[in-house]
Amino acid sequence: MTDIDSNSVAVLQAADAALKIVLELRSGEDDEESLALWVEVTGASGNDYTYDMYFQAVGDAGPDDWSDERGGLALVVPADSIAKMRGSVLDVNRDGDQDGMVIQNPNQPPRPAGASPGMAGPPVDLSGDVAQRVIQVLEQQINPSIAVHGGRADLVAVEGDAAYLRLSGGCAGCGMAAVTLSQGIEVALRESVIEITRVIDVTDHAAGTNPYYEAAKK
Repeated sequence: MTDIDSNSVAVLQAADAALKIVLELRSGEDDEESLALWVEVTGASGNDYTYDMYFQAVGDAGPDDWSDERGGLALVVPADSIAKMRGSVLDVNRDGDQDGMVIQNPNQPPRPAGASPGMAGPPVDLSGDVAQRVIQVLEQQINPSIAVHGGRADLVAVEGDAAYLRLSGGCAGCGMAAVTLSQGIEVALRESVIEITRVIDVTDHAAGTNPYYEAAKK
């Protein structure tokens, strides 16, 4: 793992308020002391990068990954995200009545060549069998649960083994929405619809207002 160069800008810092929230989330995990918060760039939405934030053992970090410790929390940024995140700050969004996680990143992605399914162009046909079964899982299992906190997930498209979802309400703009997606929604969909092996978030989280944040449940 690479050390911080005192003459360079740290890849990722964390505000005290953000650390408190993440540590509360980690306290619900098994073997919490061994877990780091991993933050990686997954793509782009407009002029902002999109991220995946998850807990994984700090010992899994490779020699080219960046890592540091902030207030009792280990932070890891995979090697291929370092240049895109250098100078970033993990903080709390105070624009709404509820606190949501945000990443303040001075870097911007290159202008995308195209859009993800459902982000532009004509409506996508969701009448197929797989799409209808995905919608059924969302409406019967997922949405009743996340609606408690003002969130909702809608199917945008199905392409091959991938389901494209858009999150709204309390889930839009939440920096930890990726945790909800990967540990909750994706697990439920893959178990119920065997044709689906990937779930891709096409939400414009940069436009989210008043996001909700809660620790993931295993």
